[in-house]
Amino acid sequence: MSLLWVILGFVLLVIGGEFLVRSSVALSFKFNISKMVIGMTVVSFATSAPELLVSLQAAMSGSPAIAINNVVGSNIANIGLVLGVTAMVGAIAVDKSFYKLNWPAMMLFSIVLYYFLKNDNLLSAIEGGILFVGLVVFLFILIKNAKQDAIPEEVDDKLSNTSNFKIVIWLLIGAAALYFGSEWLVEGSKTIARSIGVSEAVIGVSLIAIGTSVPELAASVIAAAKQEKAISLGNLIGSNIFNIASVLGLTAIVKPIPVTEPQILNSDFFWMLGFAAVLIPLVFLPKRLQISRVKGFVLVLAYGVFMFLVFTKDKF
Repeated sequence: MSLLWVILGFVLLVIGGEFLVRSSVALSFKFNISKMVIGMTVVSFATSAPELLVSLQAAMSGSPAIAINNVVGSNIANIGLVLGVTAMVGAIAVDKSFYKLNWPAMMLFSIVLYYFLKNDNLLSAIEGGILFVGLVVFLFILIKNAKQDAIPEEVDDKLSNTSNFKIVIWLLIGAAALYFGSEWLVEGSKTIARSIGVSEAVIGVSLIAIGTSVPELAASVIAAAKQEKAISLGNLIGSNIFNIASVLGLTAIVKPIPVTEPQILNSDFFWMLGFAAVLIPLVFLPKRLQISRVKGFVLVLAYGVFMFLVFTKDKF
């Protein structure tokens, strides 16, 4: 029964996220916000909504390990699973903004988060606020550096003609689906963790993290297979930054997040930093500015090793 709640939770999160993205973009057009800004900010915030609701629900229901490891696991899955599988479908070209801005920002946010958690085993409201302000600064720099003609492809022009009634209905559907989806997913996952004898941190970094990364994985693989557009490494890096600064930042502002399970800082976090750090040699060696099929296979293999260790050794 718990597995059914988890599956229903995943389905509702996907539905809720989709409706929230549509309504947010349509609403942004009403306020005459440029497509570039919509793509870089509104869409990014909306697509982080499932992770945000899951982390909020976990923190509020007394499961801070799920709240933290949902983000840590999602960041690992975005690189090891989503990027790896997508690259195996078709090689990914990397632009210079990756190593000039996106990658350094991701590493900085990751290290700052580690310091905040390690310092006193707590992500306080003030620290959450610092992370969120850092995100606003990052977005300002990103938009300032972006070419005005670089229009993100995920922003659908047709949504500019959406009626106010439709926008309200979409917002209500999205909000309801995200609320119930996050509640069912967290409660079902906690029950599964107890029944199979693993910690909530393990469930957070594996089952929940993969679940919240599945929509991104599906979209990336389909786009790569159809060769409709270039898959942007920047989008995945941006997603990781949003997970840390927006999801954990906002969750901590609402309710400070304590570190209740030591392996989060002793092991999980180093896996996340490792997957992020290895992108630099992968991007530059041997062929510059490309994630080839072989490199994608290496990432997926490393992710498989990580998941194996999660369940067999509780990671050291």
